[in-house]
Amino acid sequence: MVLFELSRKETSPIDGQKPGTSGLRKKVVVFQQPNYLHNFVQSTFNALPSDKVKGATLVVSGDGRYFSKDAIQIIVKMAAANGVRRIWIGQNGLLSTPAVSCVIRERVGADGSKATGAFILTASHNPGGPHEDFGIKYNMENGGPAPEAITDKIYANTKTITEYFIAENLPDVDVSTIGVTNFSGPEGSFDVEVFDSASDYVKLMKSIFDFASIQELFASPNFTFCYDALHGVAGAYAKRIFVEELGANEISLLNCVPKEDFGGGHPDPNLTYAKELVMRMGLGKSNPQDEPPEFGAAADGDADRNMILGKRFFVTPSDSVAIIAANAAQAIPYFSTGLKGVARSMPTSAALDVVAKNLNLKFFEVPTGWKFFGNLMDAGLCSICGEESFGTGSDHIREKDGIWAVLAWLSILAYKNKDNFNGEKLVTVEDIVRQHWATYGRHYYTRYDYENVDAAGAKELMSYLINLQSSLPEVNKIIHGIRSDVLDVVHADEFEYKDPVDESVSKHQGIRYLFADGSRLVFRLSGTGSEGATIRLYIEQYEKDSSKTSKDSQEALAPLVQVALKLSKMEEFTGRSAPTVIT
Repeated sequence: MVLFELSRKETSPIDGQKPGTSGLRKKVVVFQQPNYLHNFVQSTFNALPSDKVKGATLVVSGDGRYFSKDAIQIIVKMAAANGVRRIWIGQNGLLSTPAVSCVIRERVGADGSKATGAFILTASHNPGGPHEDFGIKYNMENGGPAPEAITDKIYANTKTITEYFIAENLPDVDVSTIGVTNFSGPEGSFDVEVFDSASDYVKLMKSIFDFASIQELFASPNFTFCYDALHGVAGAYAKRIFVEELGANEISLLNCVPKEDFGGGHPDPNLTYAKELVMRMGLGKSNPQDEPPEFGAAADGDADRNMILGKRFFVTPSDSVAIIAANAAQAIPYFSTGLKGVARSMPTSAALDVVAKNLNLKFFEVPTGWKFFGNLMDAGLCSICGEESFGTGSDHIREKDGIWAVLAWLSILAYKNKDNFNGEKLVTVEDIVRQHWATYGRHYYTRYDYENVDAAGAKELMSYLINLQSSLPEVNKIIHGIRSDVLDVVHADEFEYKDPVDESVSKHQGIRYLFADGSRLVFRLSGTGSEGATIRLYIEQYEKDSSKTSKDSQEALAPLVQVALKLSKMEEFTGRSAPTVIT
């Protein structure tokens, strides 16, 4: 058994360590500054109840992006010095964010231990590499992100920290080899266990879905499949689930080798960045040489986001969660007794609202951030939830879950085709979506992202929009001067949420303009970037008439887009004539 000693190191506060909606994200070079990571980790330990640190079991892993290997060793040494009893690490330091949540909730150690929390090393859908992004966040014993009460304490601690503790002479742990390494220090034993990254997660997925029915779908001669991990951590699960468990051909997997820089790409599963999958699915500027697959999906860097595609057909995330909710009780065994309720983030389209109303389900509209869904789930109020930013999930864990969403869609396809596996034509992704529109109406929807804009200009734009809300007649005068064919704004506010579970209040969650026909404009500053500011503009129009649900989305939304850009003076405040990304 290796002996180690504890060291107390003097330090001083470093500006800018405020966690966002998904932890602290900065450029790698920022995290590589002396004491930068150390300060944040110690501030986190200091913010937690003592019994969640002393003698506790913690998970430390992430999406494998650049600097993760160094960060894992630092956190292990600091955990030992702070009295943590054991650390669990996914092999090669890899665990998807949903798998971390699964491990916290489901995994039991050989000695009966359970994890009480986790440091997740990821910047999610942001690029990776020596000059790109790194991130760290803390998840609690329910498997979900730390609530604001904890992240506020962490931030407060970063502003006053004077020391951190570390076991400098603790040898680095070999994270590539499964097994347990035992150490001994002044406060007793300390163990580090490296375990298989996929086993716990695969076991959970098999308890939720009917894998046999999905296997039948994959065996159908008319069904073809494609999955793109964008060189993120989803690659550590794709072969195990889609190939070994469900029978997909291995050639159907794209970019499924996890890489520190995501192969030089941007691991964000949307139509802009998942270029190879988009082309293969027949949605590119030129048609593919081969017939596109019937079903395609992509993941982001840490595998909590997903994009669903049919042959030459894109499913918006807002539609995706609504369709999953509408079909879950019939298609997914986990929900066979019905749904407790459903929820969406405020910027997400109201497609889920209509499903909830029709199925008489409890419905919640929450701020952006998965922790708000987690509170509802812990209280037994919500079964399925989603965000327009390609995040979908359920109460099986307390994070959004990209592979779960893919399996949910495959389950729906298997259910819709259960009597048709050998037929000439399968019910397709597009068929399912269009039938949903015919039943519930269509929410035309788009999002414009303005990334890395000047932070001062972004704040001025948001202040201008808030001040404008004081006079709706003035707002409508401006709007009708831009487009005479757009209806009046009937309500405008800055979204505020009172949590029905803990009664906490979250203010300044986005600026809303609601129109007489149910259309919406939403403006929001995102907390997921690593520098500058990101403005997100959400544009939505609801169409109940089934004869009008087949328009091109951008064509249908063009009047509202024009209104949104001119009403907000977007170019004037940001200097941008076009968004960075349109989804």
